[in-house]
Amino acid sequence: MGPKTTKVYETLRERLASGQYAAGDKFPSERTLSEELGIGRTALRQVLARLVSEGALEVRGRSSYLVPGAVTVKTPEGLEPWQIHGERDLYDNQWVKLQLWDVEPPGVERFEHHVVKLQHVAITAVVDDQDRVLMMWRYRFVPQRFGWELPGGIVDAGEEAAETAMREVVEETGWRPNSVEHVVTYQPMVGMVDSPHEIFVAYGAKKVGEPTDLEEAGHIEWVPLADIPGLMARGELLGSGTLVALLHILATRGKQGVTAAR
Repeated sequence: MGPKTTKVYETLRERLASGQYAAGDKFPSERTLSEELGIGRTALRQVLARLVSEGALEVRGRSSYLVPGAVTVKTPEGLEPWQIHGERDLYDNQWVKLQLWDVEPPGVERFEHHVVKLQHVAITAVVDDQDRVLMMWRYRFVPQRFGWELPGGIVDAGEEAAETAMREVVEETGWRPNSVEHVVTYQPMVGMVDSPHEIFVAYGAKKVGEPTDLEEAGHIEWVPLADIPGLMARGELLGSGTLVALLHILATRGKQGVTAAR
């Protein structure tokens, strides 16, 4: 895409990422967008086709588009939450807190349950215009294995998760994303561990230098998205944040299946 088409793409991407349109909303017509943004219909369709390929839009009819993500399943009602009667610390430092909570599930006698509190984390998948994702080949001493990972790290006090996402990509890879979009916040071990993981996706990045976080940085490579199912089958994607982000990208691009390990 040329400079003008790229600018229109980034404008529409930003509108979608900001929540200006809700899931299930009809996107403005091609005529409306063409007149508003000062772009020809042919070039605009190129932009819209890219947004569809990235899962940011869905096609409805010949030239109608919807914002994806509408949900038909209803939230169950009438269920009672667990009652929490108290908590006490067993161990606490800047990295991990171990507690015992006095809990009472509905219809069950109350008991003490271990709870582990870890840090708030942000992880980013950066995708380029060649359908490649920015990854690092790193050694993790706990499982004692090498594997591919996305850049990410701890959200500092007073820092927004999106700021962390951007900062960590730069520090660990030397590439600066054009922008980051929030995908989901999840808990990797929801039954016992409290550690919010925030997943971001970025489209496009600029090389701004070399990695500055030498402890976290590893071998850096733009990995084809087509390779991701095979890497997953080979067990080379170790972190849950990496898996969640990459599976989101593959799902929104209509990829299916997992190849056998080679």
